[in-house]
Amino acid sequence: MMGMFFYFLAEATEAAEEGFGLNFDILETNVINLAIIIAILFFFGRKFLGSKLSERRSQIEEDIANAEQRAQQAKAELKEAEQKLADTQKEIENIRQSAQESAKKAKERILAENEKEVERIKAAAVQDVDAERERAVAEIKQHIARLAIEKVESQLNNRLDQSAQEKIIDRSLAQLGGGR
Repeated sequence: MMGMFFYFLAEATEAAEEGFGLNFDILETNVINLAIIIAILFFFGRKFLGSKLSERRSQIEEDIANAEQRAQQAKAELKEAEQKLADTQKEIENIRQSAQESAKKAKERILAENEKEVERIKAAAVQDVDAERERAVAEIKQHIARLAIEKVESQLNNRLDQSAQEKIIDRSLAQLGGGR
């Protein structure tokens, strides 16, 4: 653009020497010279400025389109992330519920096992008590029998003399089939 300005300046200087040209004296300049300079700048600068403005506008429109595309992509990624978060939260809730159910089942199983163990221990204790009672009863019966036999023997020894003892022995032998 500056090159064009210098070109026109040189042309104007040559034309001034020939009788026609631009007057650069500020005090002597007129409106026609200003209009010519503005027209030249407008004519030659319009295409340059128009193309630059058009390029800039295209670049801005492209940047806006890219930004909108990135915004849409970000929205889609956000929505996908939110969906993944919701799915993860559902999975966490399912795992938590499953863990609670497993814990409840384990608790019930342990309580049932403990109850069975308590019943087994009670049954074993009852058996032990019954066995101990039977043993005690048997011991008492044996002791009573022994005492009874001892008492009978002592009474028999006191009541029976030698001849009564011989008669009992002879009678017992006769009943068994033998005799003296």
